Amino acid sequence: MQYALVDGLRCEAVPGDRGLCPTCGAAMIAKCGPRRLHHWAHAGRRNCDPWWENETEWHRGWKNLFPAECREISHLAADGEIHRADIKTPTGIVIEVQHSAMTDAERQAREAFYGNLVWVIDGRGFRDNFDIYHLLPDPQADVAQDLVWVKASRPMQGTARGIFFRLSECRAEFPEEVVTKATLRGGFYHFIHEIEAEVRQSYRGHHQYDWVRPRRTWLDAACPVYIDFGDDRLVRLDTYDESGLRCIRLVAKRKFVHDVMVETDARAIATRFYPIGGDTEAFR
Repeated sequence: MQYALVDGLRCEAVPGDRGLCPTCGAAMIAKCGPRRLHHWAHAGRRNCDPWWENETEWHRGWKNLFPAECREISHLAADGEIHRADIKTPTGIVIEVQHSAMTDAERQAREAFYGNLVWVIDGRGFRDNFDIYHLLPDPQADVAQDLVWVKASRPMQGTARGIFFRLSECRAEFPEEVVTKATLRGGFYHFIHEIEAEVRQSYRGHHQYDWVRPRRTWLDAACPVYIDFGDDRLVRLDTYDESGLRCIRLVAKRKFVHDVMVETDARAIATRFYPIGGDTEAFR
């Protein structure tokens, strides 16, 4: 833990210090070795939050992007269940920063407990298994309404460059049927170079991708999931349109940090554009 109560104040760990757990009131001792992240630990072996995990430099770095009053916020449910959110913003969004693997059961339990939750997961360990492919137009753009993209994958490099069908052509081929993006049949292959200018003009960060040997619990998450690969952009897992195509959206980390502090719904992150820090242009 980053904080304990020392003389009634939330304090970070310093060598030799002792405090109390802000969640359960148990005794805490400062762990401040030369090769470890300074932190607080319960004096006994038991941690009051069963969802606790060892904190890494990456984990601490994310928490430090937010004011101290937003970090390690305890939640008490009506039935007495207590958990400690990594980050909770003044607008009520909970951010869980996750480095280690997680079971479906624990993910579902956290999502049910917090509700207005967004995940940030450490993707550095599987970056080589995660390919980001061609641009996609904004799914709300006019050009996107007639396009049905072929799922891109690592073994099929042609799809990685961008192949699509036109919904209008499929409907013309089967005029007696109700053809939707989800029930597409027939049609002709088209390639992204045919509409490249339109795609770039309507681009809002969406891409096709392939995650080899994915951590499936994140694909099934009910709350938004952002992957941090260690650069200045996050990768949001998303569904592109009614075809069910899985896609990602690149979101500037700076934009994410800004939005979670002003939006009230985790799903609204990166859906609107604001000038940030005096810049004349909005950040995606």
